[in-house]
Amino acid sequence: MLRERALQALYAIEVGGRDPAEALEEILGSGGASDDRAFVRELVLGTLAGASDADQRIGPALQGWTLDRLAIVDRTILRLAVCEAAQIDAPPRAVIMNEAVELAKRYSTPEAARFVNGVLSGVFGDASSAPT
Repeated sequence: MLRERALQALYAIEVGGRDPAEALEEILGSGGASDDRAFVRELVLGTLAGASDADQRIGPALQGWTLDRLAIVDRTILRLAVCEAAQIDAPPRAVIMNEAVELAKRYSTPEAARFVNGVLSGVFGDASSAPT
């Protein structure tokens, strides 16, 4: 649920040209635990700040695709996962991959979950792929 909110804010910023602070305020409102709000804020701001580095890691794993050809939601999910994995207290990569796959299942096309899983496996360089 928290990564879903981060994705929604990032999408509003990317597609709607929203200011990050406004998008976060709209998505988070005034409710919820402060730790949850802080986590979502950290994910969104970290993804915005690390997008260029994430793109450099994602690009080689696309195999025949380019970042600009990806659906915005798929690109955003990939960036979110790669940036979260780069955080100091990041959860295990398998957890991050599973969450990204679930986001793709919910917000993208049926094929996107498998695609996101494959790209993240390439980025993270391990064989532990999330279930699709």
